[in-house]
Amino acid sequence: MDLSELLTRYDAGERDFRNANLAGADLSQRVLPEINLRESNLSGAILDGADLHGANLRGVKLAQSSLFKTNLMLANLIGADFTGANLMHANLTEGGMRGTILTRATLVQATLQDANLNEVNLDEANLEGANLSGVSLNRARLAKANLTAANLEGASLASATLVEGILVRAKLQGAIVSGATLDLADMTEVDLSRAKLQGCSMVNTILVRANLRGTNLSWSSLRGADLTGATLYSRRHLG
Repeated sequence: MDLSELLTRYDAGERDFRNANLAGADLSQRVLPEINLRESNLSGAILDGADLHGANLRGVKLAQSSLFKTNLMLANLIGADFTGANLMHANLTEGGMRGTILTRATLVQATLQDANLNEVNLDEANLEGANLSGVSLNRARLAKANLTAANLEGASLASATLVEGILVRAKLQGAIVSGATLDLADMTEVDLSRAKLQGCSMVNTILVRANLRGTNLSWSSLRGADLTGATLYSRRHLG
């Protein structure tokens, strides 16, 4: 089935196109809400500006694809592979993304508010300026990820791995980061006010001018951490 046939059948009311091979296809600006492309191959496809809200993209291959400003709100993206994909300014609000692979993906200024990102792989991904407020990133991998100026207010990152992550000026007010590994992370001017970081590993972490007002760091290891200029008022006990 080629793209032309798929679009014709979609316009006729069909929605189930699982296991389709659309590698390299141009779906830019297409309006395809609630389409079912489960387990399909869209590697290298162009979906810029497409409307795929509520779509079923579970297990879909989207490596090296372009999804600039794509609407994926409420989409099922569980286990999908976005390795190296461009998701700049994409809308992934309330998306189901558990176990999704986003290694080296670009999510600059993307909106992922309230999305389920538990156990995702975001190693070396670029999330600069992304809206991640209220997301679940429990047990997620974010090694060397760029979260500069990202909004993670109220997010849950319990047991996440952020080794060598860049969180410069990131907002984590009220976030739950308990048990996370933040060794060698750059958290210059990060806002961790009222955040829960119990039992974290923060060895050699840079916390220069960080806001740690009301932060719970009980039982966390900050060996070698740089706290120059950090605001420590009302900070909880350090382990």
